[in-house]
Amino acid sequence: MLSNHFENGMDMARLAWSRLPHSEDGELDGVGLLSTSSNRNGVESLDYEVIENYAYREEQAQRGKFFVGYNVAVKWFFALLIGIGTGLAAVFINISVENFAGWKFALTFNIIQKSYLAGFLMYILINLALVFSSVYIITHFAPAAAGSGIPEIKGYLNGIDIPGILLFRTLIGKIFGSIGSVGGGLALGKEGPLVHTGACIASLLGQGGSTKYHLSSRWLQGFKSDRDRRDLVTCGCAAGVAAAFRAPVGGVLFALEEVTSWWRSQLMWRVFFTSAVVAVVVRVAMGWCKSGNCGHFGAGGFIIWDISDGQEDYSFEELLPMAVIGIIGGLLGALFNQLTIYVTRWRRNYLHKKGNRVKIYEACLISVLTSVISFGLPLLRNCSPCPDSDPGSEIECPRAPGADGNYVNFYCGKDKEYNDLATIFFNTQDDAIRNLFSAKTIHEFSAKSLLTFLVMFYTLAVVTFGTAVPAGQFVPGIMIGSTYGRLVGIFTVNHYKKLNIDEGTYALLGAASFLGGSMRMTVSLCVIMVEITNNLKLLPLIMLVLLISKAVGDVFNEGLYDEQARLRGIPLLESRPNYVMRKMTAREACGNQKVLSLPRVVKVADAVSILRSNKHNGFPVVDHTRDGEPLVIGLMLRSHLLVLLQSKIDFQHSPLPSHSRSGSGAIRHNFSEFAKPVSSKGISIDDIYLSSEDLEMYIDLAPFLNPSPYVVPEDMSLTKVYNLFRQLGLRHIFVVPRASRVIGVITRKDLLIEEESEDSATMELQSTSVRDQRHKTRLLEENGADAERPLLNGLLVQNQRYLKGSFVIVFRDNGRNYSWYFVNFFNVVLVLSIYPIWYLYFCFSHFGTSSKTCFDMWTCNEVTLGDVDHTILNWQVTY
Repeated sequence: MLSNHFENGMDMARLAWSRLPHSEDGELDGVGLLSTSSNRNGVESLDYEVIENYAYREEQAQRGKFFVGYNVAVKWFFALLIGIGTGLAAVFINISVENFAGWKFALTFNIIQKSYLAGFLMYILINLALVFSSVYIITHFAPAAAGSGIPEIKGYLNGIDIPGILLFRTLIGKIFGSIGSVGGGLALGKEGPLVHTGACIASLLGQGGSTKYHLSSRWLQGFKSDRDRRDLVTCGCAAGVAAAFRAPVGGVLFALEEVTSWWRSQLMWRVFFTSAVVAVVVRVAMGWCKSGNCGHFGAGGFIIWDISDGQEDYSFEELLPMAVIGIIGGLLGALFNQLTIYVTRWRRNYLHKKGNRVKIYEACLISVLTSVISFGLPLLRNCSPCPDSDPGSEIECPRAPGADGNYVNFYCGKDKEYNDLATIFFNTQDDAIRNLFSAKTIHEFSAKSLLTFLVMFYTLAVVTFGTAVPAGQFVPGIMIGSTYGRLVGIFTVNHYKKLNIDEGTYALLGAASFLGGSMRMTVSLCVIMVEITNNLKLLPLIMLVLLISKAVGDVFNEGLYDEQARLRGIPLLESRPNYVMRKMTAREACGNQKVLSLPRVVKVADAVSILRSNKHNGFPVVDHTRDGEPLVIGLMLRSHLLVLLQSKIDFQHSPLPSHSRSGSGAIRHNFSEFAKPVSSKGISIDDIYLSSEDLEMYIDLAPFLNPSPYVVPEDMSLTKVYNLFRQLGLRHIFVVPRASRVIGVITRKDLLIEEESEDSATMELQSTSVRDQRHKTRLLEENGADAERPLLNGLLVQNQRYLKGSFVIVFRDNGRNYSWYFVNFFNVVLVLSIYPIWYLYFCFSHFGTSSKTCFDMWTCNEVTLGDVDHTILNWQVTY
């Protein structure tokens, strides 16, 4: 009977420590909440660690620097595609939303000229139809597309595999659901959904498209590993923010500050490039739409809310009211987060348990309520006379019916009157914010109207948050903050009458303060606010209110996305460990767990039994020394073991270790076969059919296990384990007794390895450039090309293990200087297609422009001394 546990006090690894040791498959409900009894059991961790098993090393050894360059080029190409795709998706959403909203308001304004009641009913019906289409798509087609999607994407980039969030149907549901929810006038935005949209596009490109809907291409299936897909999704997140706000730098900083857990300089460049591509795509689309090709979209500039002509300077006296704005933003932002927690819990525990029909009723009811408030409250407000306009002002009062701008004439008896409450209520969110930010419109809004709008819209935003529709919180947060910011600006103008104060400036600071108090972002939010308003002069003030609002909000709770991630059962590993971990060790965290392990050569029946008995995703693999003591030799992933069981090609009759690792037929699997596609949960043990004969076979796990898992001593503090686990993106850590001997100490100097000194066993490219000396030159002049064969033979013998299936390319300058390059065989077509440019590059760089050079090509199937004498191709090229 196979023993699966370490017993009898053996000094072995006590735990394969995992973020989720007992995870089970779960599904998302209509608002993205995990529906299992224990939310944290509904997700799995991702394998961001590179499993450097024998299959991986063999595959890497056969790849040269040409493949490395090709791989880098493909990553940049994918960044380009992500930028183009996200930019086009954003343009499509904006065109649809602006045209639906523009058509809705134009039709309503035309009808209310005859009957306000008929216009009111038409307004409600249009909004209801749009919201119904959105909630129906979510509940029946793409439940994972509900909400903003940012908490789920943040969890994914933190190492959590949440089912369904990156599927093709989620992408479609996000796009069309956002059009319905935002176009239907709900107190929601489209910025969060655009981040999710960019992430979906990036993930689908990485896996080559959607196989379920027959929209895949094997030419794009280059990045199936979780590690590569993580980088692509990061680019998609930055692209989403850049597309939503037309703020490319803000998008990069948003990805860095808010959603990613691992960052490096190479990724920074690709993320920046992706955001730049998005900006170009959106700008080109807006230029094309300016001529009227896109209806209501494209009338404005690239800057969404341009207030560059606003207040240019500020005085010391204004710092106090600006600090007050920061405090208000922190308080209202923290209150908003707490209220959304209560509402979300109530929905989860009572409302959404009753099925999709209740979710549809809820969204439709909120739509009707929002329409009644936005249409009915302005009717109760008395109109105000138009202010005296400046001679050079382009602002018209009142504005033309159905047009954009300030001073809406809504239910006013006289021509030169406007309804200030309708200017922000009965309007699109972008136009309402533009009106609140507007400069040189002092006293356009009364304090009573602003306070009414603040209370009602704040309530609507809390109630609407969590409905089964795609929903963002950036724009509603900007509207809430700009309202109380302008309210503070009114009091400041009345108190400091001698100062040149613009109420629109205070509206901008209020918007920044609320977002900082709710979302707790600083650097990225600061840059985004500058980019969307084109006012760099207010940067110090924006920084001030953001710091104050974040500090105040942190006193009460965490940021909005972190709180929502906790509600969804997403176990995020934050940047800092819990304080209590300082008092714990790794052994104490393990408890009294029994570690489930596998022998090196495992019987198929035993492997199946172990996989069926638990949901663990990693197993220590144990071998025995000559003295019979157990020895941990590596980590075997559940997904890799399932691939081996399904393929059956590595089954053997003998229970003894296989020695085929040293032979050419050792590895029958491509390393990419072990990657799990993002669109499915991978292979299940129930999906594998094994006959009775198969169950009696054995598998040698040595070539496929991870021989170098991360190991920590049992008395290491849990804080250090936490930091190691998070910073390296691990899934398992072995905890072992301290008894061991030191075989060496690695310091910084040991890691500063020059490329020239790399050992041939670790080089991905075997490229050697040799400058012969005078005695070798004479030998070449006497014997011609054959004289170089001994040198080539020695070079090939040294590298024969890594040159399998490669081309040997030789450059020679009149027998004096020569250089050999080895290019992977599968790239030969590409090499030959760009041969003239490639050839001239090496000629100029190695031999100068006046050299006569020979190009000799040998093909090496299994590189040995005998193969060198077999010349397939011999080209003489003279330039």
